[in-house]
Amino acid sequence: MNAVDHQNLEKHTPMMRQYLTLKTEAPDMLLFYRMGDFYELFYDDAKRASELLGISLTARGKSGGDPIPMAGIPYHAVEGYLAKLVQLRVSVAICEQIGDPATSKGPVERKIVRIVTPGTLTDEALLQERQDNLLAAVYHGKVGFGYATLDISSGRFVVTELTTKEGLEAELQRTNPAELLYSEDFSEMGLINHFNGKRRRPEWEFDYDTSHRLLLEQFGTKDLYGFGLGDVRLSIQAAGCLMQYVKDTQRTALPHINAIVRFNQYDSIILDAATRRNLELTRNLQGGSENTLASVLDNTATPMGSRMLQRWIHEPLRNHHHIRARLDVLEELLDSGNFEPLHEMLKALGDVERITARLALRNARPRDFARLRQALSCLPEIQMLLASCQSTRLKELALSLGEFPEEHALLSRAIVDNPPMLIRDGGVLKTGYNPELDEWRRLSQGASDYLDQLEAREKARTGASTLKVGYNRVHGYYIEVSRRESDLVPMSYQRRQTLKNTERYIIAELKEHEEKVLSSQGKALALEKQLWDELFDLLLPKLHELQEFARAAAELDVLSNFAERAELLDYHRPELSADSGILIEAGRHAVVERVSQTPFIANPVAINPQRRMLIVTGPNMGGKSTYMRQVALITLMVHIGCFVPAQKAVIGPVDRIFTRIGAADDLASGRSTFMVEMTETANILHNATPDSLVLMDEIGRGTSTYDGLSLAWAAAEYLANKLNAMTLFATHYFELTQLADTLNNVANVHLDAMEHGDTIAFMHAVQEGAASKSYGLQVAALAGVPSKVVQAAKHKLHHLESRDYDAPQPMTGQQMLNFSEPEPSAVQLKLKQIDPDQLSAKQALDLLYELKALS
Repeated sequence: MNAVDHQNLEKHTPMMRQYLTLKTEAPDMLLFYRMGDFYELFYDDAKRASELLGISLTARGKSGGDPIPMAGIPYHAVEGYLAKLVQLRVSVAICEQIGDPATSKGPVERKIVRIVTPGTLTDEALLQERQDNLLAAVYHGKVGFGYATLDISSGRFVVTELTTKEGLEAELQRTNPAELLYSEDFSEMGLINHFNGKRRRPEWEFDYDTSHRLLLEQFGTKDLYGFGLGDVRLSIQAAGCLMQYVKDTQRTALPHINAIVRFNQYDSIILDAATRRNLELTRNLQGGSENTLASVLDNTATPMGSRMLQRWIHEPLRNHHHIRARLDVLEELLDSGNFEPLHEMLKALGDVERITARLALRNARPRDFARLRQALSCLPEIQMLLASCQSTRLKELALSLGEFPEEHALLSRAIVDNPPMLIRDGGVLKTGYNPELDEWRRLSQGASDYLDQLEAREKARTGASTLKVGYNRVHGYYIEVSRRESDLVPMSYQRRQTLKNTERYIIAELKEHEEKVLSSQGKALALEKQLWDELFDLLLPKLHELQEFARAAAELDVLSNFAERAELLDYHRPELSADSGILIEAGRHAVVERVSQTPFIANPVAINPQRRMLIVTGPNMGGKSTYMRQVALITLMVHIGCFVPAQKAVIGPVDRIFTRIGAADDLASGRSTFMVEMTETANILHNATPDSLVLMDEIGRGTSTYDGLSLAWAAAEYLANKLNAMTLFATHYFELTQLADTLNNVANVHLDAMEHGDTIAFMHAVQEGAASKSYGLQVAALAGVPSKVVQAAKHKLHHLESRDYDAPQPMTGQQMLNFSEPEPSAVQLKLKQIDPDQLSAKQALDLLYELKALS
């Protein structure tokens, strides 16, 4: 709140009374108050804006006896400042002058015309073009959570209900909202505290009856059963709050929000928050977008295609019929080669999805209409390319693209080829579009013939050869005469401006013409703005069809992109099976193979009723985690309808993918690394089914050897014996390899390595059976652990392996590790590698010189 007395406004100036009254409408936001060519901020808003934006903090006189802190930004540069504030998750209320200064008594009437919040952005300059920008609302009821998301820049409105905290956490991870609304009595703040864009809302905004009525009014329906929302009370409450918030911030009709979709998590493969994070689908572990699955798969032609691809990655389908439909499209595009020309055609479409939303909100700009005109002009060529398509889904998409000849003709007649950014100064509508506009423009442009005649007449009348008629935006029209001929100027000339070598004058006739021209300019601009508003009215009846066009074009973009990726990256069509299991031949990790400097070693996997669990052993850095992740990524890629990096892939039903990989803590919630590991393990053991793919990596590392081994053994046995889940279980506890001897559905595989002296070479090749050793000391040496420590560890390892080490025992003096022994020299290390009996005389002499050089 501002540090001023809002209750006692009388002590302030009229302008500050107006400002403070408007500020009460947006108490938690920065208020951009329009004054001339600047947006001004006062009091605490000014101080905050100065810190956030790095602008000067000044003062504007006094009001109520106190200096008024003030900061300002130029109105023409507002988008850049708004973009910075949005990135900081700061909301802004834009206050404009709506009254006429010429007729206003006191301050010009102003009102808040727009509220900019992180989740309600539509301006192109403020949005990241290849990422969804979602507003979300969450409501906690007795039986779970209602969750709703809205992308106002496309109109996509989705709700779901979740019964567990883990389910909500996964949804928050999947959707990653820019702004999150929650009720005042929300009791699970631990789930949302990390969101910068969270906003508390009053409990009444989540009222069921109010929410239900708001949604019916928005969609123009009598009930919500047609949207599948008959039994999701909590979701309706979340959606109602969200709808109220959008109406409050946009302050205009929202015709593009014309449907609501119920997201059923059981229609897609369920991925919990840990799995989405560990597999680095669209965000890497450091929070960036590099080296993710999306970064490899995304070569889309349009921003809307890129956004759809990311949604597909986070929502892998379970319905084999829908997956095959996508795969059929890829196969046809590859066989025909049409993916290449289609990709080029789609590039010209731009971001029709967001342009359509701005059209609906009536804040589209001239260049949006120019881009829409270009997109519509490309449609006939795309339709012609798809005319002979055979796959069912391609035919459906071709139909959904639609045809818009009248709208294209309208925009071609109306909008100039290269329009300005804003309608503010006119010049957007073409000559010939409206005869009345053309006439006012002709008058406003000065009627050059009249000016030429006036100049010729005045030259003849005065005899001044240097006389000419001119115009500039500051002083208007003038008659200019050189100073040396100024004595020829008649008395009727009135001096307007004196320059270095010339004098400028005005006469009554030219003044009358100037007033006529300026009046014409104002009328031309007013008429052009009126005609511009009418363009919205002419296009809005086609809003729904334009939205369908955008959705179909985005899907075509993703599918043609998948075909291009398959061609370039040597991906192959997978097979979907009704039988449980996963069979992959020569599988590769989609991301690692793209960033690796060496050829990627392809590996197989076979999980079937006889091999439900694979115990994966091998050295650190040998590739166990990469191997497991590639199995999960290939499985996920199949279910988004993409070809895969494998010679062959046969995938049965999959309902969930779980991962327990890597070490991380959650100190803010008081959870250690081991606690996080056990929490994620518990989630898997409670929810995995025979159709779940489970990746478990190094369970039990965070506790004592025997505790860890016992936990790992019990978890593995439970997964294999009780749950029968499809499991890859990586471990350094070699004791676990004995499970293959006692359980029929467990098998051992390992990643091999080769020793060469004290060094190690990782083969990255998966072999059947258990690994022979872990090579931990060799990896420690590669990591740069001092050789004294490595040598001492070797001694201790030899001691442990040579005795029955049933229980920890104190070490005697002779058993203590000796770190005082000098580190072996380079000469000693070289001598240790030499077999004298294998050396010739010449080799021995060469070796002697080499040792001398090392000494």
